[in-house]
Amino acid sequence: MRRITLLALTLAPFACQAVQLTDDFALQVDLTLASDYRTRGISQTQNDPAAQGGATLLHSSGLYAGAWTSNVDFGFGLKTRQEVDYYAGWYWQATDDVNLDLGYIKYSYPKESQFNMSEVYAILGAYGFQAGAYYSSDASTVFGEDQDSLYTYVGYQTTLPLEVGLELRYGRVDFKDPMFWSNNGTSSDDYREWQAKLTRDFIGATWGIAYVDTDLSESECASNYGFTDVCTATWVASVSKSF
Repeated sequence: MRRITLLALTLAPFACQAVQLTDDFALQVDLTLASDYRTRGISQTQNDPAAQGGATLLHSSGLYAGAWTSNVDFGFGLKTRQEVDYYAGWYWQATDDVNLDLGYIKYSYPKESQFNMSEVYAILGAYGFQAGAYYSSDASTVFGEDQDSLYTYVGYQTTLPLEVGLELRYGRVDFKDPMFWSNNGTSSDDYREWQAKLTRDFIGATWGIAYVDTDLSESECASNYGFTDVCTATWVASVSKSF
């Protein structure tokens, strides 16, 4: 059983909402309340709400480092109730419409270190489109052994009339070894996930509603995550604030 986070980094040095500390450094703080913590289509909170927060130190060179946390609930009496992620990277703004983000993330789970893992990532953005890849060499299997994993996705962001934001994503999670089993005994080492999200700024915060789903069946979901409903289609409402 493995919980993997897609850390949504929207980083640009000295973003308009960041607090400028010196001529070269700025600090960005992000706070979110969500009806569910879904990452790569999988609920990390048993479909319950989540409170999340992060802080990122930005340098004018494009270098950045930070930390992010959320409550989690994996069930089965596991002791951890928190995920803490540490990350660092480099953001390059080639033009107003083209950028590249390269970095490293360490995922940690207090009191349940068997879930800890790390990833390197690369995200290319161009004219509203995104293509990203996250690679790990220490993702665990249901047998507790580390293996390789690769998450790739394509996405698109734009602004609709009435200043409504639209975010679309389609991704694939691929493991080296089989991770999912159906009722007929067929195994699989990958799955697909997708999300469509609408956002709107209102009274100083960003409000969102997202439709999230995967192609995992209930039996495949239960075979790896232990529950049938943490991979199924759902709506996720959220409110976030950055400063």
